[in-house]
This record gives sequence, structure tokens and C-alpha cells, in this order.
Amino acid sequence: MKSIFLLALIAAPLGAAGMRAGVARVDITPRGPIWMSGYASRNHASEGVRQTLWARALAIEAGSGGRVAIVTTDLVGLPAEVSGQVAARVRRQFGIERARLLLNSSHTHTGPVVWPALATMFDGPPAEEAKLREYAARLVDDLVSVIGKAIADLSPAEVAYGFGEVGFAINRREPTANGVKIGVNPSGPSDHEVPVLKVSAPDGRVRAILFAYACHNTTLGGDFYQLTGDYAGFAEARLESDYPGATALFMELCGGDQNPNPRNTLVLAERHGEALAGEVRRVLAGALSPVGGRLRVSFVVTSLPFARRQRAEYEADLKNPKASGSLVRRARRMIEAMDSGHPVREVSYPVQAVRFGKDLTLVALGGEVVVDYDLRAKREYLGEPLMVAGYSNAVMGYIPSERILREGGYEAVDNLIYYGQPGPFAPGVEDRVFDAIHKAMKKVGR
Repeated sequence: MKSIFLLALIAAPLGAAGMRAGVARVDITPRGPIWMSGYASRNHASEGVRQTLWARALAIEAGSGGRVAIVTTDLVGLPAEVSGQVAARVRRQFGIERARLLLNSSHTHTGPVVWPALATMFDGPPAEEAKLREYAARLVDDLVSVIGKAIADLSPAEVAYGFGEVGFAINRREPTANGVKIGVNPSGPSDHEVPVLKVSAPDGRVRAILFAYACHNTTLGGDFYQLTGDYAGFAEARLESDYPGATALFMELCGGDQNPNPRNTLVLAERHGEALAGEVRRVLAGALSPVGGRLRVSFVVTSLPFARRQRAEYEADLKNPKASGSLVRRARRMIEAMDSGHPVREVSYPVQAVRFGKDLTLVALGGEVVVDYDLRAKREYLGEPLMVAGYSNAVMGYIPSERILREGGYEAVDNLIYYGQPGPFAPGVEDRVFDAIHKAMKKVGR
């Protein structure tokens, strides 16, 4: 798909007197043992629940009826198959156009597989696949339900924002003599900013706290088999405890190449969650900037082409006795696509912008976006309060910057095996994404 399709909706003036907000949450914890996502090393289903997993929704409405719904999930990511079903039903049931619905996932690696995302990572028995399909179908129902509950909860509200900072995220792309590996790279780029959005009732009672950070939810490793939201889940739970009656929504930013540091224990996940929650509390206690003006939204879909690969390369993977199961499953998928006359050449990619007057703009990008995109967007839109989220609307693989694509490593190459994509993106991927960002931002204005 070479063309870019743009859908944009512009709402009427949004001011304190005409603003309403609604919030809701629904338990999306699997009902029994289930295959977990995020680590290929896992070889059996989950072993209990350490922490409830939630989908949370925040609806914000202008006085004229213009509305946006933001949904966060304690999940590894939503595939296009799930987000597409949710968007279609939400439009039919609630009249919310696609540009007005933002779906974001925390990217916890201690949650369930969200079928069919990362399907080539696993080779579980047929009964496990049936559970995953059932969970995905139920998840669609739950996400539609939580949006409806948030809309039903709409009432007069005041919205304000601020920014904090917390430092446990670290660049994980460690240069070595044999190329880039996943490790610790203190000199690599990071963004420690913590955006915070506060939604209050007219009497000052906190109703919702939307907060965000650019860091993988991977404090816990592949040897941990209990379901949790990792550090983000612990932060959400702590804030909801600190502000009774409030709903805390964590949004994952461009943390594709960022890991928590240190990591690998439950104690550290709780500690990072407490650090993040503590910084959010500090921001909320300080002077916040009000959100007002006009609510404007846009939704752009572009295509990102993959570098061309030959059938012989996949056939070699099938014959290689040292090839991993994931590599073999990917090769079979690609050969089947070629034989059917539909080789995988590109992937659809969503870019969304939600602008609150001249006060704050939220840019939501699909896929596992590396921090280079966040940093470049802030340079290009210097002086404009900006939140740049990854893991939004559809997660189809890592989205490397041009620098990372040249350097190689997991974020540029290996991840696409597990996502069942043909191979690395073609050069120019970063500019194609930014072309779409520029279109979305132009539509919502400055």
C-alpha cells in the first residue's frame, strides 16, 4: 500500500466549563493457566496470578460533544486483528470514529499471549492455542465494555498536566565486537520524562491519573510464570491506593530499546513501580498546567516495506538443523504466503495525534518504537508539550530508527522472527514514519 490514508475529525471548542470526563476499568486477567508472552524461553503455561491485569478507559468530551477515548491495557500489545475489531464495534455502538479511539498497551512480559501476536514465538499444544483464541475474543468484548462504561461515567471535569522524571530506564543496545546485543548501554539515548495527566471533579477529587514512561516492562524475566503488570502494574496499583476512587492508567511510550535497570526480581519490579508512582505523586502535588482549547484528532495509516528476501533464504532456514523453532515457523509462514501468491512485502502502520488546544499533544505510534523517534519528534516540535507513545493501536514488530537499522541487532532484525514478519525493514523506514507523523500533526494544527 503506497498511498497514505488520512482520517481527521475536529471537535468544537473545549474549555473547563464544557469539559466532561468518564473513567472505567475491567479485569482482563485470564481465568486459568495460559501461555505467556514476551519470552521465547518459556515452555509452559502460567502458574497463578501475582497481580490482577486491567484494561482502563478514559473518555474526554468537549462541550459540543466531541469525544476521545483512551484505553490502556496491562498486556504485551494488541495485534491489528484485535484493535480492528474493537474499533469497528466501538464505532457502531458508541459513534466513536477511529481517530477518536486510542489503544495503548503497557508491554508487560508477564501477561498472556494476545492471539495472533507473536504466534511464531511459541509451539504449544493445540489446547493452548484454543485458550489463546478464546482469550482474544473475550478481550475484544472487555475492551468494548470498558469504553462503554467510561462513556456512561461522563461528568463535569477539570484536566491538567505536568512532567516529571525518573531514571531507572536504560538503553539496552550494548555494542560488542560481534555486533549489538541486548545488555546495558549507559551512553545510549534514553528519555526519562514522565508525563502526567490529572482528571479531577469540580470539587477537586482526583478521578483519573494518566501517566507514561519510555521503558520496557521487563523487570521480570522468562523464568517468572505468574501474571503481573510488571513495574507499570505496581505503579498503577500504588496510585489507586494513594488516591482512593481514582483510576490510574499507564501509557507505554517509545521504550523499544529501553530496559529497567536493575532487573530480574519481583522486588525490583515493585521498587521501580514505587519510584514511578512516587514521581507521579510529586508532579500531582505541584503546579499543573490546565488543558483547554479545542480537541482535534487525526489518524494516519501508512505502509512500511520490508527489505526483499528470496524463497531460498527461507528454505535454508527449514533445512538448518540448528535453526530455532521460531525461525522454522517463520520460514514456513513466509513460504506459504509466497505459494498462495500473497508474499508479505509490507505492513500497515498507524499514527495518531490527539491535540488539546495549544496545551498538550499526544502522538500515538504503532509497534515497538525505539526512543530515537520520541527524541526526534521533540526536536522537530520544540517548545510544544508532547507525549510520544509507542505500542499504540497495533503492535506488529519493532520499529527501528535508521541508525538502529544500520547497526542491526535484536530491534532491527531478530524480533521480526517472533513477530512472523519476513525480515528487516527496507531503508527509509524512519522517514516514512515521520512523513505520517507530519501529516497527522499538520491536520491537528499547532
